Amino acid sequence: MIPLDVFGSESVAADLLQQVRWRNGVTCLRCRSDLTVRNGSYGHFQRYLCKDCDRTFNDKTGTIFAHSKIALRRWLFSIYAFLRFNTSLRQLQCEIEVTHKTIHRRIERFARALDAPSLDLVGPVEIDEVYVSAGKKGRERDQESRSRGLSTRGRGTYDGDKPPDGDKPPVFILADRGTGQRYVIPAKAADESTIRLLLAVGQEESLTVFTDGFRAYEPLEEDDAFTREYVVHGDGEYADDEIHVNTCESHASLTRRWLSPHRGISKDKLTQYLRAFQLRRELYRKPGRDALKHAIQATL
Repeated sequence: MIPLDVFGSESVAADLLQQVRWRNGVTCLRCRSDLTVRNGSYGHFQRYLCKDCDRTFNDKTGTIFAHSKIALRRWLFSIYAFLRFNTSLRQLQCEIEVTHKTIHRRIERFARALDAPSLDLVGPVEIDEVYVSAGKKGRERDQESRSRGLSTRGRGTYDGDKPPDGDKPPVFILADRGTGQRYVIPAKAADESTIRLLLAVGQEESLTVFTDGFRAYEPLEEDDAFTREYVVHGDGEYADDEIHVNTCESHASLTRRWLSPHRGISKDKLTQYLRAFQLRRELYRKPGRDALKHAIQATL
């Protein structure tokens, strides 16, 4: 259920932030001491005094919500709608009545606070690559703006200067069948060195890897650390019993759908949006209030 009470009351929003942030007890942000006492309030937010270093701080100090003129309840609504419903920034601008520049900066600040996914592969692992529309949007440039549509086919790289190369950076999808985890990781290029870096794990046994027929995966067959099984889509092979990359392709379609409302984001911001997409998957089965708590905790 959508936590409407949080979005309708600043005091309820402040209480929720307090619960999540100090779930293990209040500690000083300077000296990490737990000898703290309540020391008045800062608007709707509790203020604290550290008995060791005499520092004062409140529930928002040191978070992405600090020094923001936007009410916390609107902040939380924006984060919830962005993750839960993939609401575009233009729509959020209308919903909370701020400028596009303000909501853009705040959502980017939220996305930057998210940690990079930590790959812990058990195996077997599916790996596939998808090329998304992400160019030089928002950058200063001497050349004329590129035409939209990106209809030219082909594989791209992050560093390409012209379409389709520069507007179609690769994103790798990894599906670990052993743990059920999915990882979405942007890369500079879809080459052998990148693939080996993504699959690098500290385990003694050979890692079983399922791929398609892309040539960059071929060197894995000569490495004892991997057991490569593959299907060749160009020959009409899409699944041979358990050998397939259908999980990755399904997740790739969700990735494209996630990026679609934002209308061709800059490739400089691609990592941030994909980390938010990763967090969105963690929230998928959680009820509204628990999902919001998880999103707040991810930024602390």
